[in-house]
Amino acid sequence: MVLTIEQVTLAIIVGTLAAIVYSMRVLVILERRIANMDKNIERMTYAIAREEKKIEAEEKKIERAVKKITKKVKTKKAKKKKVKKRKR
Repeated sequence: MVLTIEQVTLAIIVGTLAAIVYSMRVLVILERRIANMDKNIERMTYAIAREEKKIEAEEKKIERAVKKITKKVKTKKAKKKKVKKRKR
């Protein structure tokens, strides 16, 4: 079976169109995967931000507690100094 030039040209065009359609399909699938990855990254970012806020709040609590303790220690030292001065 011998193909004419028109048939060969038509076969090439149809083959090219099929390749383009397949490539577009692959691109759409990849785009969806990338979109899902972006959503997952965004969720992880929000989770990390929430944890970071919790850590910062805990850090502030600890800093306040340390300030209270150091304040008490300083006042106790000051009282001891006063008592020593009175004894002399």
